[in-house]
Amino acid sequence: RENFIHLHNPHLEKMKEDILYHFALGTGTHDFPALFGDVKFVCVGGSPSRMKAFIAYIAEELGLGGPGCDYPNICVGTDRYAMYKVGPVLSVSHGMGIPSISIMLHELIKLLHHAKCSNITIIRIGTSGGIGLEPGSVVITRQSVDATFKPQFEQVILGKTVIRSTNLDEELAKELMQCSQEMSQFNTVIGNTMCTLDFYEGQGRLDGAICLYSEEEKLQYLKEAYDSG
Repeated sequence: RENFIHLHNPHLEKMKEDILYHFALGTGTHDFPALFGDVKFVCVGGSPSRMKAFIAYIAEELGLGGPGCDYPNICVGTDRYAMYKVGPVLSVSHGMGIPSISIMLHELIKLLHHAKCSNITIIRIGTSGGIGLEPGSVVITRQSVDATFKPQFEQVILGKTVIRSTNLDEELAKELMQCSQEMSQFNTVIGNTMCTLDFYEGQGRLDGAICLYSEEEKLQYLKEAYDSG
C-alpha cells in the first residue's frame, strides 16, 4: 500500500507553478518526480556541512559511493538551505531555530508531494543538552515539549493562536530503538525533547547578552524540566 503526501492547502491546486523559494526549485523549472520520486527517507539537521558529511556516510553504507566522491548541493542556487541526495535518502539542512525549520518543512513537504513520493520517513538528527542522562546518550524523541513542558507547538495565524500536537511516530521510535539494541554501540533511550524559541534566555543559559535570573533560578527550572519528564 502506498501512502502519498497529502497537502492541507486547496490554493496550491489553482497555481500554475509552485516555486520553492528557499530551495531555489520550482515545478516550472524542475522535474520533481524524476529528481526525487524514489526518495523514501529524509534526514534533516541544522548544519549544511553536517548534512553533507551525513550523506557521504550514507552513500558508503549503501554502497553507492566511497571516499573522495563528491555530492553536489541541489539547492546551490540559494544560501538558505543545503540539500543532498543519494539513492532513496535525502539530506537537508534547516538552520537554527523553529522559524528556520518551519520554512524548510513547508517547502520539503511540498517537494515530496510534487515528486509523488510515497511511504516517506522523515527524521531530524542533531545534538542537544541532556538532563539526567549520561553524556553521549542518544535520545529518540517521543514528544517535543515547549519551554513550559507542554507537548504542543503554538503558531500565530492571522492574529489567532493555533495549537498543534507534537507527538511523533510511536512505531518509528520503536523501530529505531530496536536498531540501537541490535547494534549495541551506545546508550539509547526513548524520551521527551524540549524545544525553545531562543538559544540563550530560552534555554536558561548564563552567558547571553541579557541574563536577569540567577544560577539558582536556572537550576530550579532544570529540576522542574527533569521532574516533568
